[in-house]
Amino acid sequence: QVQLVESGGGLVQTGGSLRLSCVASGSIFMTYHMAWYRQAPGKKRELVADISTGDITNYVDFVKGRFTISRINAKNTVYLQMNSLKPEDTAVYYCHARWGAITYWGQGTQVTVSS
Repeated sequence: QVQLVESGGGLVQTGGSLRLSCVASGSIFMTYHMAWYRQAPGKKRELVADISTGDITNYVDFVKGRFTISRINAKNTVYLQMNSLKPEDTAVYYCHARWGAITYWGQGTQVTVSS
């Protein structure tokens, strides 16, 4: 069983920045495909960005140029640097790990962007 623990959420003004962190338990973090998702009130959970075991990144259009996903395998950690935040970025952000067909979710961290 893998545990994912997110941190770094909070309240920020429009145009501000936050960096989310997700620490994974276990010793094979480098083999996990990692991703960040988010879920706003009343909406479905959606992919924000992901990063492969080979550090190939992928972003959805609405965060391109503003968010950066990265990972440090030695720290079992994946990050989401969020810049130029907008009120529509307000959501609970979830860390996701995939190892083959097995997936894990973190408990989520709230990000609120005030206008």
